[in-house]
Order: sequence, then C-alpha cells, then structure tokens
Amino acid sequence: MRLRHATPLICSLVMVFCLGAFSGQAGEPATSTLDAQVRIDGVVDQPLTLHASDLATLPRQTLQVRDHDGQESVFEGMALVELLQRAGVPLGKDLRGDRMLTYVVVGAADGYRVVLALPELDPAFSDRLILLADRRDQQPLSPREGPLRLIVPGDKRQARWVRQVTSVTVRRAE
Repeated sequence: MRLRHATPLICSLVMVFCLGAFSGQAGEPATSTLDAQVRIDGVVDQPLTLHASDLATLPRQTLQVRDHDGQESVFEGMALVELLQRAGVPLGKDLRGDRMLTYVVVGAADGYRVVLALPELDPAFSDRLILLADRRDQQPLSPREGPLRLIVPGDKRQARWVRQVTSVTVRRAE
C-alpha cells in the first residue's frame, strides 16, 4: 500500500530532475541562441524583427568585462549600433542637429527598460562598444540572462545591463 502512494511522488521527482537536466535548472525553460529575437522600431526608416539567423549574419564582437558580482567574463555578440544601422537610424556624419535628441529604449521580457543616448552608441562619437550579447564565456547565455543581453561597459553600476532583451525602440526627445 505504501508503494502505491509513493509512486506519484517518485514520478514527480523524476520529472523535476529531468527538467533540470535539460534546462540547466529545475523548472526553468531552456533557452538558446536559436530562440533569439529582437524587434527594432520607433523612429527608424525600416522597422525590423531580427531572428537568430539574421543576428548570425552580423559581425561578431567580444568584450571582457566584470559583472555586478565582480566575476570577469567574456561576452560575445553584436554591436547594438549594427542593429540600428540595419533599421536605417542616422549615424556618423548624419547624426547632428535635431537628430542629437535621439535616444534608444532597450526593453526586456519582464518589462524592464533602460535608455541610451544615440551618440553613446555611435562610433563617430564614442569608442565604447555596447554589445547585444548572446554568449558568455563561449557558452549560450543562461535562461536567466538570455537569449540576448545588453552589455554596457564603463557604467559604474550595471543597471543598464538588460537581461532577456526583446526590443530596441528609437525615439526622439521633444
């Protein structure tokens, strides 16, 4: 009789163990670079939804940075400015006058959002590489971080290091 009552418990434990083995942590859905998708819209010439296959065609960059926990990591991905160029955002010599009021809102799956001024992304204005990463230490980002994560080196606090990036919206201040 005791064995009959224990069977549902054993089955549940086996399921939790198996889910954890395939996703990295029990109860967390598995993600991979193949799940990557980001929408670029707002004040752009050509709104885009870029999927993993599109992102794979972009030039790859790497950054070695220290995360908020002090751990040194190497992130790999695409320069955020590359995505903006594909959407037709004015950069370089075309970024002047009223266009200097342009900013970018990067949004996450959980609703978290941060703002970056367009000139801080533009290589004509800044030497800082702001990365939309899909890999950390040669591995796809964990489900908690990815499949895409914004890396903003040089910030004293990593409050703009957005996890689970889903959107990039270009706006102009009035």
